[in-house]
Amino acid sequence: MSAPAQELRSPLLDSPGAVAAEGLDAGVAWHYGDPNGEQRALVRGEAVVDLSHRGVLRLTGPDRLSWLHSITTQALTGLPAGTSTETLVLSPTGRIEHDLHLLEDGQATWITTEPGAVDALRTWLERMRFMLRVEIEDVSAQFAVLGEPSRAADSPAGPVWVDPWPGAVPANEGGSADTASYSAVSTYEHPGAERPWREVLVPRAELTAAVGDRRLAGTWASEALRVEAWRPRLGRDTDERSIPHELDWLRTAVHLHKGCYRGQETVAKVHNLGRPPRRLVLLHLDGSSHDLPAHGDDVVHGDRRVGTVTTAARHHELGPVALAVVKRSLPVDAQLYAVAGSATEGAEQRRIAAAQEVVVAP
Repeated sequence: MSAPAQELRSPLLDSPGAVAAEGLDAGVAWHYGDPNGEQRALVRGEAVVDLSHRGVLRLTGPDRLSWLHSITTQALTGLPAGTSTETLVLSPTGRIEHDLHLLEDGQATWITTEPGAVDALRTWLERMRFMLRVEIEDVSAQFAVLGEPSRAADSPAGPVWVDPWPGAVPANEGGSADTASYSAVSTYEHPGAERPWREVLVPRAELTAAVGDRRLAGTWASEALRVEAWRPRLGRDTDERSIPHELDWLRTAVHLHKGCYRGQETVAKVHNLGRPPRRLVLLHLDGSSHDLPAHGDDVVHGDRRVGTVTTAARHHELGPVALAVVKRSLPVDAQLYAVAGSATEGAEQRRIAAAQEVVVAP
């Protein structure tokens, strides 16, 4: 079983200036008093983000990779030691249920999950294990996650997951890429190319020592840079209807020509026969308002609801921005508004002008 949430409260919340995050990121710091400075330090590779609220699984046994290959979206058989990748667990109808940040070290497969998701993921994996030689251990109480730019000077000693975003993940069979991008730009022009990112696993008891004298940055900073990079996040940019195509998630998490897995029919059908019903966009919000829309707030065109805000953030250069999921048919030059407060019953609603930047091409 996972350790209770209160046991996983980060000791780094006791650092000077720390302001606790809420919602999905509860348990770690939102910022440490200087969100813009923290963002700039991250960009320079001079700061680290406390992600110790993420869940951690460790899988052992000789069947672990071939088994994961058969039940998730990524090609994983024969994955070389030291390889980082990403794979999704889909529902039978192709909806995204889990996002697995996966690292193979040759002896074990390490997986980190979104906060609060580790119990459900482990339960599902145990149900799917049958008689295979796989052991699944929840080590969230023993290991914590730190996030930092891959350009950071220090070379971590423990397991390190390197984010493949936005480059297409190469298949391990033959080494060729077999993913697809729905983006409006090439990988080299993609804003995510300016955000090299990694997750470092450290013993939880040594979390403070692992940070050392490096500057701490909060989730305000890391989320703003994620939004700028168009990087989708489970629980923020997904809902119960989300399929990978809508978020351009095929590029790093889905292999298009591998054996059957749950949800594959939807992946193949949408990719081969049509387009996803919705698409991810970046919204540049009117900076004259002090408000930011919240997760779930409406995006409107005129008086018509055309989408939903998923993640809003204040970026140190771009100003207020947000990721949103809108109807695919929405014109790319449509004048949009984000309606702050619309997702909260009884709240005052305020329209914020929003300029649309295409992420998933319509």
